Amino acid sequence: MVLLIAIAMSGYGAVNLNNSLAARAEAVDARAAGEGGLYGDVLVGRDSTIIKPISIPNAPLPNRRAIRYTVKAGDTLDSVAGAFGITFRQITWSNPGLRLPLKAGQTLRLAPVPGVVVVVKNGDSPASLAAAYGVDEATVLGFNDIHAPELTPGLMIVIPVDPQTGPNLSTGEPADPIKPGALLCPIQGAKIIQKFGATSFALEPAYGGYLHFHSGVDVLAEYGTPIVAAAGGKVTATGYADYFGLRVAITDSYGLVEIYAHMSDVAVKVGDSIQQGQKIGLVGSTGLSVGSHLHLQLEVGGMPTDPAPLIGC
Repeated sequence: MVLLIAIAMSGYGAVNLNNSLAARAEAVDARAAGEGGLYGDVLVGRDSTIIKPISIPNAPLPNRRAIRYTVKAGDTLDSVAGAFGITFRQITWSNPGLRLPLKAGQTLRLAPVPGVVVVVKNGDSPASLAAAYGVDEATVLGFNDIHAPELTPGLMIVIPVDPQTGPNLSTGEPADPIKPGALLCPIQGAKIIQKFGATSFALEPAYGGYLHFHSGVDVLAEYGTPIVAAAGGKVTATGYADYFGLRVAITDSYGLVEIYAHMSDVAVKVGDSIQQGQKIGLVGSTGLSVGSHLHLQLEVGGMPTDPAPLIGC
């Protein structure tokens, strides 16, 4: 008898449960078809309940750890940058002291997202790193899934930086407010009269196995024309230097050195923080020069590399 009652109760509960679910489904449909509506791509019922299923991404989230890439024979900054969909300036940014040419077997640190790989140093804090790279403290800690006490010297972290904003100067100002991540033409609208690379021009010195090699680009301009910084950074040298004549050297926010040569006057001093587009001096014809023009040279670890393209030349 007890067994029969238990079976009856079980069946009764199952029947009621099914009926209840069916009734609820009909009620939901009725509300949606009645007073609810479609707002953009969201379906809402009359009680403002979102009833359209939310799509869940099935692709894995990007890895947030730094990439360690082992250089292979024939690799260049440009080829590695192209393979990972980044700019070569981002590679130099994450690898301070990098020298060219790349050597097979050496390891490069690469950020998995637009940004920079940083090895924490003594004195670094979430606030100082956030200020240096133009982000907030929550980004520094949250992206790396750490708390402030865990930010210890030697720790390697990734700091994502919006490519539309770029890094900051030590002053907290954006380094490249005009074209973040790109090199601006130091004389807007001017013509490039000699490109980077091997040349037949006899005045150019030998380099890299070539009898004559032009180590930068020459921009034509009249004597006294203002020169602006191609990218923001810190002035690391001024004054005369044999071949260059009167020159200014700026170590930019990505760790590359920009040399502005053959100048007639300098408007900055060593240690100054310079923003992209800021005036640094005037065109001249000092040093090894034939006629007034600007020689712009870009160096990675003391080795010249092609500064092109220059935005605005």
